[in-house]
Amino acid sequence: MNCQRVIPLLREWYDKYEGDDFTVISVHYPEFSYEREIDNVLEATERFEVEYPVAIDNDRVTWRAYNQRFWPTTYLIDKNGRIRLQHIGEFTRGSDVEFEAAIQALMAE
Repeated sequence: MNCQRVIPLLREWYDKYEGDDFTVISVHYPEFSYEREIDNVLEATERFEVEYPVAIDNDRVTWRAYNQRFWPTTYLIDKNGRIRLQHIGEFTRGSDVEFEAAIQALMAE
């Protein structure tokens, strides 16, 4: 459920900055067995109006590569593949502003 609450903000950033050397990519790691099915993931992306790419990480390859332990976690990754900022959990009032400021600062580099 927490991941679903982040979608509107990710969608907003995608709509606002996509095409300016910025994109949003979600990596879906299933918590429940039914979430492993591609058709169920596609249905959810349609229901939540997700237009940015969603990778399915059923085998935890990305989860392990990023030493992931919590849902949701949002990363700001620069064009060289370096993690510049990590936010664990939902965004609260203020933390979304800070993350967006980091997006803008990174894009200005």
